[in-house]
Amino acid sequence: MNPDVYGKYEIIDAHSHIFPDKIAENATVNIGHFYDIPMNNCGFSEKLIEAGSRIGVRKYLVCSTATSPKQTHNINLFISRECAAHSCFYGFGTTHADSEDLEADIKQIKELGLHGVKLHPDFQKFNADSPEAFRIYELMEGELPLLIHCGDARYDFSAPRRIANIHRNFPKLKILAAHLGGYQQWDEAEKWLTGLDNVRFDVSSSLAFLTPERAAGLVRGYGIENCFFGSDFPMWSHEDELMRFLKLGFTEEENQKILADNFKEFLGI
Repeated sequence: MNPDVYGKYEIIDAHSHIFPDKIAENATVNIGHFYDIPMNNCGFSEKLIEAGSRIGVRKYLVCSTATSPKQTHNINLFISRECAAHSCFYGFGTTHADSEDLEADIKQIKELGLHGVKLHPDFQKFNADSPEAFRIYELMEGELPLLIHCGDARYDFSAPRRIANIHRNFPKLKILAAHLGGYQQWDEAEKWLTGLDNVRFDVSSSLAFLTPERAAGLVRGYGIENCFFGSDFPMWSHEDELMRFLKLGFTEEENQKILADNFKEFLGI
């Protein structure tokens, strides 16, 4: 990439993962095995900042997912501590559809000052629009935004139609539909999610699989103002993801909106 690009834009990474030091390596390896994709890095906070700094990232949405309900409390404490230690972090907490006390989970997230909730139905093994998941959205609607993994050709837990059903039932819930609305299911995402109010999209874990023309068409279809840049760290290199993004052919003004401005508006920064 032309080095003149670095510093040209303000950049926010709207989708990144971090893990406690003692499990970061295993967690990263497990993600790689789940997707059969070699991991680019390891999910330490310092590694994220080091990787993002190469392209000038100033802020990061950081999150981690509770694969069982008993993990929720500690994960939220961990994300909160990392945000306190790193002013460039905006933390999203987590919960689980099988939690015995969702009210306590959401209350903890609010009291810790976290900015939203991250769910990964495929990892957590629940349908995104199940009655159990709806209890989460009821507690969040109008207060906390939802970052949700969307799509996987191998599973049906987070299919784009389920995300559309969440929106239908909770129209005031701010939804950030990851991976352009449907990892490996972009045609379905385009069908179900285009034109929905309060639904935003990040481009993470998408640009490596789509032609620039197809990716740009999805972004324009959803609306430039509704899309964010994200790395899905530790899965991808920030440098590679920025290079792929800049090949989409948007104007400098449009690039700046997607790289930072839209996310700032979304979180009220």
